[in-house]
Amino acid sequence: YPENGTIWQEKYHNSLQEWLKKDVRPNLKKWGFNTVGWTQEVVNRGMTNHRHSRNFTTEEYRWLDMPYCHMLHFADFHQWDAEVRHPDFFSQDFKDWCDYVARDEAARLADDPNLIGYFYLDCPTWVHTTVKNKWKGPIYDPELLTTESGKKELSRIAGQYYKVTHEAIRRYDKNHLILGDRYEASKLLSEEVIQAASPYVDVLSFQHFSTPAKIVQNLDLWHKKTGRPTLIADCSHATVDKSTEHESHTAKGYEEIYTQLRNAPSCIGYHLCGAYLENRVRKKGLLTEQEKPNEAFTQSLKKVNQEMENWVSAFKL
Repeated sequence: YPENGTIWQEKYHNSLQEWLKKDVRPNLKKWGFNTVGWTQEVVNRGMTNHRHSRNFTTEEYRWLDMPYCHMLHFADFHQWDAEVRHPDFFSQDFKDWCDYVARDEAARLADDPNLIGYFYLDCPTWVHTTVKNKWKGPIYDPELLTTESGKKELSRIAGQYYKVTHEAIRRYDKNHLILGDRYEASKLLSEEVIQAASPYVDVLSFQHFSTPAKIVQNLDLWHKKTGRPTLIADCSHATVDKSTEHESHTAKGYEEIYTQLRNAPSCIGYHLCGAYLENRVRKKGLLTEQEKPNEAFTQSLKKVNQEMENWVSAFKL
C-alpha cells in the first residue's frame, strides 16, 4: 500500500529473496512453526471477483527453506469463485489442462525435499453453493442424492475428477503426498465424493471453522469411513476476535485446539488461517501492515508450538 511501500523498498530492496530469508523464515521459526501450509493470500473479496495472489514459485520456496504444501490449480469450483464456469471432467480439455499444470509445477517441485504434498481446490462446491456462485450452481444437484442412481452418478463424476488429477501428478511426481481438495466442513459434504477421492489421495483435508470438539468429531467421522489420515488445512475460529470492526488473532483458543487435536489420532497437522503480513482484505495477520508483531498472539504461538513439538518428539517410531 502507499502507506507502507517504503518498508518494502528500503528494508528489503524490492527483493522477495531478502524478505523471505531475512524476515519471514526467521520469524516463523522463532514462533515455533515447522510448516508453511499455504502461500496464496486473498486480495479481493468482491461479489463478481474474489481472487487470491499467485502461488510461490519454485525459487521462492527454496529461499524460504521450510516444509510447505503447494496448490495445483486444476479447476475453479471453489465456494468463493464468482467467475468461472464448471469444467467437464470427462473432456480432453480438462485432461490436457491437468497435464499442463502438473508438468509446469509438479515436475519442477518433484525433487524438492521440503515439499510435503499437493492441494487441489479450496472449498470445492461439489454439492453446495454460496451467495457468490449460486448463479452456476454446484457440480451436482444434492437433491439427486435421494436415489441410488443419483448417488452412483455423483460417484462416477467425482471418481473421474480425482482419477485424472491423480494421474496427471503421478506422471511427473511419484513421491510426494496428494492432499487433495480442502473440503469446507461447515457445508454439505457428500460421502460419495469423499469415498471417490479416497483411492486417489493420501490425506483428507478440511477447512473447519468450528469449536475444537466439533473439529475432532468431524475428523474421526471421515477417518472411520475411509481409513485415511486427516489434515486441518485451514482453521482460526477459536483464535479470532470479531468483537470489533477490525479482526485480530487472540491467544484464546490456540492452545485449546491443539489440546483437542491430541485426541484425534488420524490428524497429521493443523494450519492456522490468516496472513503472515496483514492486508486490508484478510485483516488479521501475525504482523501489521507496518510489520509490528501481534505480541500476545505470537508469544502464545511460540509456547503452544513448542509444547506440541515436545509432545510429538516423545513418540517412538
